[in-house]
Amino acid sequence: MKPTRALGVICCSLAGATIALPAWSQDAADLAKKMANPVAALISVPLQFNVDMNIGPDDAGERMILNVQPVIPASLNEKWNLITRVITPIMAIDDIFPGSGNEFGLGDMTPTLFFSPKEPTKGGLIWGVGPVFLLPTATDDLLGADQWGLGPSFLVLKQEKGWTVGMLANHIEGVAGDDRLEDISTSFVQPFVSKAWPSGLSITLNTESTYDWNAEQWTVPVNLQMAGITKMGTQLLQIGGGFRYYADAPEDGPEWGVRLFVTLLFPKK
Repeated sequence: MKPTRALGVICCSLAGATIALPAWSQDAADLAKKMANPVAALISVPLQFNVDMNIGPDDAGERMILNVQPVIPASLNEKWNLITRVITPIMAIDDIFPGSGNEFGLGDMTPTLFFSPKEPTKGGLIWGVGPVFLLPTATDDLLGADQWGLGPSFLVLKQEKGWTVGMLANHIEGVAGDDRLEDISTSFVQPFVSKAWPSGLSITLNTESTYDWNAEQWTVPVNLQMAGITKMGTQLLQIGGGFRYYADAPEDGPEWGVRLFVTLLFPKK
């Protein structure tokens, strides 16, 4: 079985399993609110499946990515938290350009550290700032940039009456790597709006836009997704999925995609 097909089976199995999970509502509203806040003091381990279709000059390519992205908060003192988020992609690509064939392996890791006040500002703003890193952990040249990278990251949001509105952004510059390659220079901008209900159900609309300063090219996927809080045995979960449309992309880039995710939640007792 091709790697992309194998990941596809995993995604479908996950979607089918969620239908059988029992509903769970105790403190669900609070958990849904925290899940909409990337710097909330909540340990979580999101497993995010992304499938992009119609890649390449003949629209025959596929790309599947499983992002493993644990979020670990730590209290620095009475006023500040340190939120560590590490995104580790496991990738499968198939015919993304002529002759590329299929490849499966680990992509580049991107750890981010957010220093964030424990309490919102007087105006209700929640924010965080810190460094983001690019680590050349890819197991194949097609799966990563083969460079070390570094840059700033920031987040600002506001939550009120079940609504969360905010933006996350970062910029990464290549600082070391293969001298034959042009140093990467990319900016990431993610405005988002989310609505959560007392049942733990939430709907989120966002873009995960990336600008390549070397190619002078935007990639702009627009995501619409729904999620719910549930419980499997003693383990709290957020499970959901959605679709995305690429409002802008390179000429041979994807046109649309789907996302399924399950997040393990570990609230303080």
